[in-house]
Amino acid sequence: MSMSLPENGSSTCTRIPPVAEAPLMDEALLRDFVQGFFARGQEYLSLASEYGSPLYVLESEVLRRKSAQFQAAFRAHLSEVGFYYAVKSNNHPEVARILMQSGTGLDVSSGLELAMAVSLGAEDIVFSGPGKTEGELCDAVAQAERVVVLVDSFGELARLEEIAAQHHKNVRIGVRLTTNPQGLWRKFGILPEKLLEFQEQAERCPHLRFTGIQFHTSWNLTPAAQLEFISKLGAILARLPSSARRQIEFIDIGGGYWPPQGEWLQESGTEAGKLRLAMGLAPENNGNHYRLPTVSIEAFAEAVCRAIKEHILRVISCRICFEPGRWLCNDAMHLLLQVVDRKGDDLVITDGGTNSIGWERFETDYFPVLNLSRPAMEEKPCHVLGSLCTPHDVWGYNYWGEDIQPGDVLMIPTQGAYTYSLRQNFIKPLPEVAII
Repeated sequence: MSMSLPENGSSTCTRIPPVAEAPLMDEALLRDFVQGFFARGQEYLSLASEYGSPLYVLESEVLRRKSAQFQAAFRAHLSEVGFYYAVKSNNHPEVARILMQSGTGLDVSSGLELAMAVSLGAEDIVFSGPGKTEGELCDAVAQAERVVVLVDSFGELARLEEIAAQHHKNVRIGVRLTTNPQGLWRKFGILPEKLLEFQEQAERCPHLRFTGIQFHTSWNLTPAAQLEFISKLGAILARLPSSARRQIEFIDIGGGYWPPQGEWLQESGTEAGKLRLAMGLAPENNGNHYRLPTVSIEAFAEAVCRAIKEHILRVISCRICFEPGRWLCNDAMHLLLQVVDRKGDDLVITDGGTNSIGWERFETDYFPVLNLSRPAMEEKPCHVLGSLCTPHDVWGYNYWGEDIQPGDVLMIPTQGAYTYSLRQNFIKPLPEVAII
């Protein structure tokens, strides 16, 4: 940290050290995004009138379109592929049902999600996640015909064999490999170097049949992390005995694909903004918006599939699976709110709080707040806050519109991923869901 010494010799911080600056948002991209929702404003206003607010709006056709685009991107390069929707990203049953109809299986991470998948009639389920309880393993064993258990540890392998033996069931399994042995991500899976040891232990479990491998990297704005691990995995597979390689029927490379908009940030979400907060300084709130770009899913698929062919399929022949979640559901759900109090030209309170999304997202993430009742292609400064009894109940620091008054219906678009699933029963009721 850069410091200066005053004449009395005491040290005080005088400026923020230089950090990498996040790119400013492309104004044309933002305006096109906003205009697209304003163009359908009356449709959304009709939903608010019919169902009330606050309200989740789930768009079925968006899910179908995104699923078709994602699958086509990878099928263009690989013939044997499978797709599994990561239920945790949005656990509304209708999201899973629509995506199943579009050709995806379901990736579940708990007994609750497994029960929902079974209730929907899912026949192709992978059960992932660390720390599966005895009850959850029993549930998976009971559904062995439709579930592949992605085992997370040697201990879980032993527990699953014991339960399968008790129920006289044969269970298909895979193993998760950790992609980062350092820090908090080491909670997931086993070390890749222990793959052969795991397979050998699985062979000693008569009620389990080893069939594949899973790994996962998150927050992938680019395919770099996946490409790195695919190369590492290819080298490990090449060293396996041929008998061990023949057991591998699938390799599941997980999800973590970022939506095409990229990551949109408030100033406090940038590296410079985080540093200001760490130093006890308030965000500048200069009206700027920032965007960390991502690559298209087509470019992503081309790079990942090229690496798979080079490092994996030259060593073994198997099915390649993908677990998209955020990429599929992000754009398919929106929030509608109503202004209930105007406390000043630059401060309004809405009828919905951020318990609807479960976390203080908009203190760092930027999404445009659209006044559907008074649309205008102009963004004005205003603290748009929720009605929870906490100061961290923030929707945004600006709104798009000609004015903002009590009774106006506001929209927070593209809130389909890791919001609905994280909603909290905290202070205020949760919104209903309108499905169109």
